[in-house]
Amino acid sequence: MDQALREHLATVDRLVGISCLTDGAEQIFANAVLEAGGQLLVVVPADGHRENLPPSARQDYDALVRRAFDVVSLRFGEPTAEAYRAAARHMLERADQLVAVWDRRSADTAGGPVDVIREAIRRRIPVKVIWPSRPAVPSR
Repeated sequence: MDQALREHLATVDRLVGISCLTDGAEQIFANAVLEAGGQLLVVVPADGHRENLPPSARQDYDALVRRAFDVVSLRFGEPTAEAYRAAARHMLERADQLVAVWDRRSADTAGGPVDVIREAIRRRIPVKVIWPSRPAVPSR
């Protein structure tokens, strides 16, 4: 996945990655954007989003937030399904393309890959799906 993601990002002019920095694929994506010389915009779905991440993902989350050129916090008190769907909509409103790094483990989650890909298609935003060679192991 890393190689395919990096190869794709190398083709993007004026690279700006937009992410909620959830654990797994989103943090891999954010790191790849920065390593490719791009900028990072972080969308925080709700208060408590960081605490909702597995403890093992919080240090990387903090490091990526510090490297972001902007952090947008949505006005949700708790990280609910509604908050994650709103974050996905917010990201798509700013996106020229959706790069979906789908690890096959979050297909039915709110604001997860299926929801986001469907919404991008509805909005006529080009979608590039990058599949890992094997599913990511949940860190939870």
